[in-house]
Order: sequence, then structure tokens, then C-alpha cells
Amino acid sequence: MMVRFIALLLVLAMSEAQAAQWRLVKDEAGIQVYLQQIPGSSFQAFRGVTRIRVDMPRLLALQDDVSAACAWIHACSEQKLLKHEGELSWAYSRFHTPWPVQPRDSILQVTTTRDADGSVSRALHGVADYLPLQQGFVRVSKVEGFWSLTPREDEIEVVYQVHSEPGGSVPAWLANSFVVDAPFNTLQGLRQLAEQP
Repeated sequence: MMVRFIALLLVLAMSEAQAAQWRLVKDEAGIQVYLQQIPGSSFQAFRGVTRIRVDMPRLLALQDDVSAACAWIHACSEQKLLKHEGELSWAYSRFHTPWPVQPRDSILQVTTTRDADGSVSRALHGVADYLPLQQGFVRVSKVEGFWSLTPREDEIEVVYQVHSEPGGSVPAWLANSFVVDAPFNTLQGLRQLAEQP
């Protein structure tokens, strides 16, 4: 009994320590952006949180239209669906970068899970070697993250969290601005589109 109690205390302490690592860096227009240092990485993870007045089918449809989603994803210049199998899909994306940084591309495997309470999660996993390298682009070497969509009365709480290794050389100022701008602008773009009459 005592061992179980100590184990529970350890789990709670670890959860609190992990939660404490997230720092709120932006709270504007109903969108909160948090950052977290990742051990062994020069690049921070981001988490964006907001609420959107929309029903789940419309929100999922906006995300499932991979090519059109590029219009609301931060810095996205092109995106296409490569493959779809049940709850799994693979998408290829290209991203704008300011001069003189070379443009990036990435390939994501997305796993969609639907829960009994109506919430939907999409796990994001980078598969950098899914396609050969493309001329003129640096492949994002690692991506791990998720979308979490949870119904809350007449709104959906949306959480967008990602940690990536952009590959190649990226100036600190660009990396630091990207981890704030990416979740904020992406969630703002998605919300504006979803809440259109």
C-alpha cells in the first residue's frame, strides 16, 4: 500500500514538474502560446491553445483538406496529401523562410484517434526519409507533436503542440520567433476560417 502511495506521489510530482516547464509567452486574441525547453535540443517545443466556435465535422473537414490547409498554417507555401489509409495519412509540406535561410520541407505521418467523449486527437510524427530530398529544400529532420480537439459546450478547445528539428543552419532569432508565430498564426488562421458564417 505504501509503495503504491509513493509511486502515486512520484507520478504527481513528475506531472507537476513537466507542467511547470511550459512557460506562457503570449496571451492575445484568445490564444495562449507556451514554450518548453527540450533536453538535448537547441529548439524549443511550442503549445498553442484556443477555443473555436465550430462543430467537430467542420473543424475536421478544414484539417482534412490538406492542400487548402496550407492557407492557414504558418509559413506554409505548399502542401499535399501523399497517402491515406484508414486513420493514417501522410502529408508533404513546404515552408517559406526569410532570406538567407534555405526553405524547408517536411513529411508528416498523421494518426487520427476518436474518443468516446467526441474528442479527436491527431498525432504528428515526422518521417523525413519517406520521400527523397527535394532540390532547393532542407528537410526538417524531426517532428513530434499533436492536435487535440475537445468539445466544450458550444466550442471546441484546440491544442496544437510540436517540437521539431529544422535541419541545416537556422539563426537563433528565426528559431525563437518561429516557435511563437507558428502556433499563434496557425490557430488564428484556423479559427477565422472555421468561424466564418
